[in-house]
Amino acid sequence: MHPAPVDSPPRPRHPRLTRATAVLAALSALLLIAVATRWEPLMTLDGELARTAHRWAVDDPGLTQVNRVLTDWFWDPWTIRALCGVVVVWLVWRHDAWWLALWVAATCAVGTLIQQGLKAAVGRARPVWTDPVDSAHYAAYPSGHAMTATVVWGLILWLLRRYGAGRALWRTACTLAVVSVVGVGLTRLWLGVHWPSDVLGGWLLGALTVTVSVTAYERLTASR
Repeated sequence: MHPAPVDSPPRPRHPRLTRATAVLAALSALLLIAVATRWEPLMTLDGELARTAHRWAVDDPGLTQVNRVLTDWFWDPWTIRALCGVVVVWLVWRHDAWWLALWVAATCAVGTLIQQGLKAAVGRARPVWTDPVDSAHYAAYPSGHAMTATVVWGLILWLLRRYGAGRALWRTACTLAVVSVVGVGLTRLWLGVHWPSDVLGGWLLGALTVTVSVTAYERLTASR
């Protein structure tokens, strides 16, 4: 039996992931059912919050432009996927992590397929305004921006923890992750292109995708 390389990352098992996955799956399913059946209390709350956010956006064009730049450039799904691509390249460059690199890339791809599949299946219309401040196409649920950011940043945090990132790097990454994931959801609401439950659905499904992926990877590598 050969000892593990000195620079190999630890492979801790996380039993709490199973519970987290179950909770996220239940919440995601409940929200999906509520959206698909147009549950009246949720529809009413969505409408009230969306109208409030849109009124603020119309009244503050300067802040609306800032939100547009953030959502279209810094937190656009393709920008976030490019960040994931950088991480994948780094893992491949390590030579000892090609399987992990493939797993991360596959998780991002699966997340995209899930969001697009649900958009087509649910077919929820986006908010419509007489005085729109931005536009978006295709179905609303779930928010692709919110889900993509959650998946990619969730994977990055997992990798940093797995490779024993230092305290400063870990805190910086956590701050960036929270700002990006929460921020991109708020920009979609501010710009009036999503209902609040679309964003919540993107967050829940993104987190669920990460926990399922991490759990599966940990179990597979533990048995090798």
